[in-house]
Amino acid sequence: MDYPIEIIRSDRTTAAIQITKDLTVRIRAPFAATDEELYALAQKHKDWIEKHMQIQKQRNEARTAYELSEEDAQALKELARKVIPPKVEYYAKLMGVKPKSIKITSAHSRFGSCSGQNGLCFSYILMRYPEEAIDYVVVHELAHIKHHNHGRSFYALIGKYMPDYKRREKLLREDQY
Repeated sequence: MDYPIEIIRSDRTTAAIQITKDLTVRIRAPFAATDEELYALAQKHKDWIEKHMQIQKQRNEARTAYELSEEDAQALKELARKVIPPKVEYYAKLMGVKPKSIKITSAHSRFGSCSGQNGLCFSYILMRYPEEAIDYVVVHELAHIKHHNHGRSFYALIGKYMPDYKRREKLLREDQY
């Protein structure tokens, strides 16, 4: 394999492979796994790795092609501060949940997050996406107030308020925005 491999061991029971932004094959593995086993795992999944390496290269190119100026970033932050809180308020009332706080962040690797104390964060980068994708992220993070995981109940809750959530979620993976 022609890509650098990074192994991260932790208290987990299974191994997982991911491709990082800097095009490294990262293997998260249990402490008991040997290097030989993990390199064999990477070799076994070389087709998957190659496919996802190409996807990550395309994403990196798209990011480079769309660099925001400081004033464009500021304009998107202002827009996010106007657009997202009313959406959170609307969907929170509909779903019967109450977030502790709402923050607009400069995160580039995730569109939203929900803390253990139910504080919500949303990236201003969301403003580059269609409104229906923004609504999906809001509902997704609000669902974490009831379910702090991505289990069946979590997605059932999202589906209750947004039956077409899979289509909306797909919009977030399109690099054209």
